[in-house]
Amino acid sequence: MTPAPRIALDSAGSPSVVDGRHIRAVTFQSVRLAYVRYVLGELGRAESGGAAAGGRALVVGSGRGLPARGLARLGFEVVAADPSPAATALAREADDGLGLTYLTAPAEELGLPAGSFDLVYCADTLEITERPDAVLAEAARVLRRPGGVFVYDTVNRTPVSRLIYLGAFQAFPGTRIMPRGRYAARRLRRPAELAEALDRAGLSPKDVAAFKPRDVRSLVRATRGRRRGTLTDEQLPELVDMVLDREGSPLVTYLGYALRRA
Repeated sequence: MTPAPRIALDSAGSPSVVDGRHIRAVTFQSVRLAYVRYVLGELGRAESGGAAAGGRALVVGSGRGLPARGLARLGFEVVAADPSPAATALAREADDGLGLTYLTAPAEELGLPAGSFDLVYCADTLEITERPDAVLAEAARVLRRPGGVFVYDTVNRTPVSRLIYLGAFQAFPGTRIMPRGRYAARRLRRPAELAEALDRAGLSPKDVAAFKPRDVRSLVRATRGRRRGTLTDEQLPELVDMVLDREGSPLVTYLGYALRRA
């Protein structure tokens, strides 16, 4: 009988280690960057081809640095912040010569100068923090104003999202990729609740867009295959095929953006 894989975050590990945070980052990368390009276009801050027209960006919850490297390739000067020293070390190793700045710091206390970024992307944070107001206030503090852009993705609180995040991803043996307790229902927030928190932080909500796998069965197959070691991280994006649904109601995951007020 094949032993169950060990679940560990921020681990380069062996094939027996499943790093669910990195799996999530790999699977979400294309849709995250597509949404950033959309936001830049909406705000008139993109050059032809969707690249950023200059500026500094901060990624909060950057993990191994995948979203930060994506923003760098869009044309930003990027700082990647994560609370995990292990993740920061892995991110530095994977820099690919892009010359990003990597920082180990919690989202609630970044220790960065006020008003120093044109864009902040918040990843893998809002659905796990017990202090969303502190996270948003810190993001607002480091954004230039008026008009600094806060972009985020997170998890809605619905029966379907509970089944996936509290059940499939951290409880059910065949699909588990996260340590138990990483997600809790109270930390999953509805778009309306998050909009109120954004407003309290001095950020004006502008948009919410759902995103999801093109076929949920492919997500199940990908998760099981990654756990068994029959699929690599590189194979996951094409198999899961995350797509933006700008008109739909987010049953599970959603993206959004807000602007820093004067």
